[in-house]
Amino acid sequence: MDILLTGGTGAIGRVLCRALIEQGHSLTVLSRKPESVRSICGAGVTAIAALADLPASARFDAVVNLAGEPVIGPYWTAKRKQRLWDSRVTLTGQLVDFIGRAEHKPAVLINTSAVGYYGDGGDKILDEEAPGAGGFAHKLCAGWEQAANRASQFGVRVCIVRFGLVLMRQGGLLKSMLPSFRLGLGAGLGDGKQWMPWIHCHDLVAMLEWLLNKPELDGVFNGVSPNPVTQREFTAALARHLHRPAFLSAPAFALKLALGEMGGLLLEGQRAVPKRMQETGFQFRYATLDAALTEIIGQI
Repeated sequence: MDILLTGGTGAIGRVLCRALIEQGHSLTVLSRKPESVRSICGAGVTAIAALADLPASARFDAVVNLAGEPVIGPYWTAKRKQRLWDSRVTLTGQLVDFIGRAEHKPAVLINTSAVGYYGDGGDKILDEEAPGAGGFAHKLCAGWEQAANRASQFGVRVCIVRFGLVLMRQGGLLKSMLPSFRLGLGAGLGDGKQWMPWIHCHDLVAMLEWLLNKPELDGVFNGVSPNPVTQREFTAALARHLHRPAFLSAPAFALKLALGEMGGLLLEGQRAVPKRMQETGFQFRYATLDAALTEIIGQI
């Protein structure tokens, strides 16, 4: 396939790029730093700096949209929220506009979203039919998905993958957690009862490849493992795999005081499950947290 990819230089994108190249696909990557794309994604990748650089005659069989600034980061000021919105919703709208003017329509658009769509779900099991609720994270995800779904009016199959917390060797959640945990300073967040829907990066990439190659599939899919854990269970498992203690805890009031609205996001949880993906016959290679951490920490 000829594939147009956004977010290809991110932690997940670079893994996906190399997997797609190994399968013989041809990639064009949209990046604000096109000069760095080949060194990150692979020598055979074509890089563009703007969608305006693509003529209407450009032919792509598929579009994969992974772009989006990290949600966890600087304080959520109004300016920061707008940047998060523009990097997701606005960019996705521009991508769909390109699809609309393209002479050759791609067969599929695979678009990122996040389990933050569901808001704080408590202990309720959340499959893809669960309603969304709560705050800026839901509004951001809902706008993102709405922008992507507009591609269906051009006859394009749309698959939306709501990512959980992605575990991988380089980047993602563990990159920020491992230094403190290795020092025995790992800490839980709040009471630790909030659910953490996670997924190993290799399973997530395999999921995206699966959706690329299944023309009968469309709609929303939870990009999570079938075995979510609570934050307390995650902290204990990571400490155990590193052979370190993890007795500390960051109180909820301190997180909210220090991080504001974003701190509240860390205290929310989603007991999300990949019901639709499992119904397609997809097999997870790392279905349990212990299996995922054994693969990742054993290679660091």
